[in-house]
Amino acid sequence: MQEYLQESELVDFSTLNVKALASSLARGCESDVEIAERCFMYVRDKIEHSGDTKADVTTYKASDVLKQGTGWCYAKAILLAALLRANGIPTAFCYQRLSCSEYAEDAYCLHGLNAIYLKEYGWYRVDARGNKEGVNAEFTPPIEKLAFELQEHEFDLPERYSEPLPEVVEALKKYSCYDEMIENFPDFRG
Repeated sequence: MQEYLQESELVDFSTLNVKALASSLARGCESDVEIAERCFMYVRDKIEHSGDTKADVTTYKASDVLKQGTGWCYAKAILLAALLRANGIPTAFCYQRLSCSEYAEDAYCLHGLNAIYLKEYGWYRVDARGNKEGVNAEFTPPIEKLAFELQEHEFDLPERYSEPLPEVVEALKKYSCYDEMIENFPDFRG
């Protein structure tokens, strides 16, 4: 479990703004489930999805996602991991390969989400992408309520990763705005 509690360049939970928010969200909670739900709800509802707002900035470090108030699904998953790991809750990165037809015709891309280790339930996947019409992700352990139901030619990547996939990190660092990202979403070729 230790690898799912580590700090890293992107999951920078000891930075002042992330550490303060993690502590504030945990205040008064009596279980890891309560802490996880508060952190999930914060990232889902308070951090805008860069694709929905056509953001002119691409964030990738947890501290920057929080500072800018926006991030793609991958970046929101990084912030959620940082908040949870700061509170001692093991958190992994998970991915789905989904159609990106909302942005480009006949395109597929990776979609980033998290798996949280909850003492009462074990590993539980959540999707803090952000709700909108047709997207309704919830925190209802042990029942998963992710943002998207898989359609034909879409699938879950079966692994839990301690760090975001390299192709995701590369895209977030390389493409600095909405227009660049929608042309260069990371994809799974395996």
